[in-house]
Amino acid sequence: MPEYCLAEKDGHILTVTMNRPERMNALHTHAHFEMDKVFNDFENDPDLWVAIVTGAGEKAFSAGNDLKWQAEGNPTDSPDSGFAGLAKRFDGKKPVIAAVNGLAMGGGFEVALACDIIIAAENAFFALPEPRVGLAALAGGLHRLSRQIPMKQAMGMILTGRRVMAKEGYDLGFVTEVVPEGEALAGARRWAESILECSPVSIRTSKDVVMRGGDYTSVEEAFNAPYQSVEDMRNSLDFIEGPKAFAEKRPPDWKGR
Repeated sequence: MPEYCLAEKDGHILTVTMNRPERMNALHTHAHFEMDKVFNDFENDPDLWVAIVTGAGEKAFSAGNDLKWQAEGNPTDSPDSGFAGLAKRFDGKKPVIAAVNGLAMGGGFEVALACDIIIAAENAFFALPEPRVGLAALAGGLHRLSRQIPMKQAMGMILTGRRVMAKEGYDLGFVTEVVPEGEALAGARRWAESILECSPVSIRTSKDVVMRGGDYTSVEEAFNAPYQSVEDMRNSLDFIEGPKAFAEKRPPDWKGR
């Protein structure tokens, strides 16, 4: 069983909890490799369609890199999938939702930015404070933040390390929804349940086309590009079931394949 994170299955939903509350859920080498395995299993399990990632306790989503661990001279290795098993998981096919229940600093913010949807409690706050300790946000934060919000606003955060509360994060555009304090996980589950109403094949295809489409300069190039996921969708059982259920005026029975 994982020691530094919890993985709980509930139907088609996997909830992953970073579980180092005594360190504000800051992550170290062992935690990265544990989460890598958890998310590998998630991607390979056909019965799991959506993941939620959150932090243990009421104060923190994650404080990011465990600087105390690093200062003690311990190794700072990470798996091929990067920080928290997510930062470099560019081939992830299934949606991942961040339930940000408190501070999301440095690598913690980068974990949230690597997710597809961010649900933040109103007391949550975000920052990339690495320059204040002689580092840089190299777990994807510099690239993702500057692509997810206007450049001048991103640089204002990056070059100062300033903290941004959930409401401002929503206004800037990197937070999907702000919920009352203590309800981040419940809010994320509500979004996950809404996703489950859709075909998981269609969801995977949609995510793939959005992510890979960003590799092209123009909408025309992205539109005309070949996507294997689209072919897979057209050859799936869900592609047949969706129109059939609509015609028969009944809820669809998604198979996920």
